[in-house]
Amino acid sequence: MLSFVVKGGWLMVPIGVCSIIALGIIIERLISLRYGRVLSEDLLIQIENLLRDRKIHESTHLCKRFPSPLTRILLSAILNHDKEKNELKEVIEDAGRHEVPMLEKHLTILGTISVITPLIGLLGTVWGMIQVFDQISVHGVGNPANLAGGIYQALITTAAGLTVGIPALVFNNYFQSKSDSIIIELEKISVKMLNIIKRN
Repeated sequence: MLSFVVKGGWLMVPIGVCSIIALGIIIERLISLRYGRVLSEDLLIQIENLLRDRKIHESTHLCKRFPSPLTRILLSAILNHDKEKNELKEVIEDAGRHEVPMLEKHLTILGTISVITPLIGLLGTVWGMIQVFDQISVHGVGNPANLAGGIYQALITTAAGLTVGIPALVFNNYFQSKSDSIIIELEKISVKMLNIIKRN
């Protein structure tokens, strides 16, 4: 494997760096976007029951004790429970907007990696082919084995770039879709809690 990387030339270095960054982001997002971590059903039921019983202090304490996108939004609503319903709705929407970047954290970087690594690989292939044709212009096509070896080396970077770029693209789209579904679910829960807080 190491010899494969070495044959790819210096452009394998940025591709390797991108692969490490992409892997780190993928692992971090897989952990951070677990539904149980973002939308704890048990915790939601506890907060809902406390709010139905008008136990504002207890529900506030519970939200602070278990910080997550959901509890931070609910905490902003609970702390402003004395406001009018329209004002409280704006507070919840504002809190939700602050949570969106956290749910989409690092996805811009992952999306960029999914685009640039195949391009870096293509650049490596083009650069390698330039060197091959430079050798042809100097020495002719006397030894086809040398030319084949040069072309093989040139194609390694494209293969490496695609190997990193394709999974990065797949996971980026997956995380975008998952964060969108979480945001929609947070909106539904927020509306439900708003109605509980401001029930007549």
